[in-house]
Amino acid sequence: MQTLLRYYTFSLGFTAACLALAGYYGWVSSGTLSGMLAILWIVFVLSILEISLSFDNAVVNATVLREMDPVWQQRFLTIGILIAVFGMRIVFPIAIVSIAAQIGPWEAVQLSLGNPEEYERIVSSAHIGIAGFGGAFLAMVGLNFFFDGDKDVHWIASVEQAISRFSSIPAVEIGLVLSLVYGVSTLLAPDDALTFLTAGLLGLITYISVNALGAIIEQREAAKKASGAIVRSGLGGFMYLEVLDASFSFDGVIGAFALSNNMIVIAIGLSIGAMFVRSMTIHLVKAGTLAEYRYLEHGAFWAIIVLGAIMLISARYHIPETFTGLIGAILIGLSLWWSIRHNRAEKLAEANGHCAPDA
Repeated sequence: MQTLLRYYTFSLGFTAACLALAGYYGWVSSGTLSGMLAILWIVFVLSILEISLSFDNAVVNATVLREMDPVWQQRFLTIGILIAVFGMRIVFPIAIVSIAAQIGPWEAVQLSLGNPEEYERIVSSAHIGIAGFGGAFLAMVGLNFFFDGDKDVHWIASVEQAISRFSSIPAVEIGLVLSLVYGVSTLLAPDDALTFLTAGLLGLITYISVNALGAIIEQREAAKKASGAIVRSGLGGFMYLEVLDASFSFDGVIGAFALSNNMIVIAIGLSIGAMFVRSMTIHLVKAGTLAEYRYLEHGAFWAIIVLGAIMLISARYHIPETFTGLIGAILIGLSLWWSIRHNRAEKLAEANGHCAPDA
């Protein structure tokens, strides 16, 4: 228990501080005990919502992070959390309002505190573009994991083996995502369709650019290593993780307005969730959980594909955030259970002198 708690000590302390801040804000703003408790409840629900939507993010973060240099791992866990908490949960909504309403950042802050209904309306009006960008980027992340001819571990074997056979086709993932983006755009009004298509293309370009930059950096570092130079790798992975984090954050930030239109309450609740996602990432890396549970990554990447598709479809149809979080939790839970079952079968097979088969 103590070993488990050490990964979450900071997050628990951060949560206590945030709840104290939320309680103080609730008391000052409402002047009543019931008002304070209502704000504390909303903050709690928002943090749970963020964690449920982002658990697959923690698994994917850990997948990339374990291959990074320790220096860049630490930078992601320190600088990265500032970007995730301050940048995406506070600056991002304000930036949307500033651009959409053509007002300054300080005016946007004043709008969020003085006229939260209008602030919510402006942020929500940007949902179509956000859905196109975030959905396309996340769909590419998930599909790229399965369209890999060298992948020899399969969870849903019949499906994943069939997918891997098409991995030799150039840009097959891009074609699938473009088809989905175009298909959803045909359901939208002309102006919204143009916004959605543009955002989807930008999501694809961002994914390709970040991966291309990472590949260039890796090639240069490989050349330096061959010459005997000391190399600290990880910049490409760091940038990839930050963009991935941002894509996951879109859904949580927009969904938070279903519970509250108060910028301070939303920022506190989502920040708690973001901090726990970081703690889960550290836990998965340090404890070697991904290596221990062989199908956990598969469940996370399937959840990412589903989340990406839901984000794209949400440009036309409203899909409750609880449903999105539940689907991700079910997929990851099933992959974890399948991993445990495989480990038991493997131990039994070793005892009998055989090898355990894949799922």
